[in-house]
Amino acid sequence: MAVKIKLKRLGMIRNPQYRIVIADSRTKRDGRAIEEIGLYHPKEHPSRIEVDSERAAYWLGVGAQPTGPVLKLLKLTGDWQKFKGEPAPAPLLVAEPKADRHAVYEAAAKETLSLESAATTPKKSAKKAVKVEEPAAETPAESVAEEKPEGEA
Repeated sequence: MAVKIKLKRLGMIRNPQYRIVIADSRTKRDGRAIEEIGLYHPKEHPSRIEVDSERAAYWLGVGAQPTGPVLKLLKLTGDWQKFKGEPAPAPLLVAEPKADRHAVYEAAAKETLSLESAATTPKKSAKKAVKVEEPAAETPAESVAEEKPEGEA
């Protein structure tokens, strides 16, 4: 029996999610699998690739042949290089873990409580906020009119 390591498609339209499976080469793409050894989610940023390295090494050791896409994934994770005895590739990018929803909620609640307590403090008086306009300096026309007596023209 010829055994292949291939991708089994799951997910919805325009949202593919794959499982890396060990299956008979004659089975359908999404048919019965012998074992699932990993997953691949290409739409996430960065792509999520998880492979059980021990099981992949075992199946490669007993003669399972990876398909083209799986071979690329195994090269990215370094399992293919480990199997062939080549140097390991650069490490994969890993997405930051998402924050715990409960912790985010608690932080937001504390922030709103602190904002409410700040709003209950008395506001500054409006008189201090409004600037008192200083009288403008005399214009030259007014100063000339003051110098001349009214009787003279």
